[in-house]
Amino acid sequence: MTEATPSPILQFLPLVFLFVIFYFLLIRPQQQKQKEHTNMLSKLDKNDEVITAGGVHATVISVSDKTAIIRIAENVKVEIEKSSITQVTKKKEN
Repeated sequence: MTEATPSPILQFLPLVFLFVIFYFLLIRPQQQKQKEHTNMLSKLDKNDEVITAGGVHATVISVSDKTAIIRIAENVKVEIEKSSITQVTKKKEN
């Protein structure tokens, strides 16, 4: 008796299926979240109210390419990396 071996394509198919599931459940949503965060940082402007990764609520004083100067209290200004800003809570009013 000889046993028939499954074709190599059928053996490889479950691995491909797992990769597709991981892509749609893990990789793609993370890429979209990163794109939204980058877009938010590019639109950052003076007088926007923000929350940093450390949980500090602040107001943006000025923005440069990689850093932003924020005011966290009266006469207290701090320069931080823009990437540490996690959320813009209120955009400036025109």
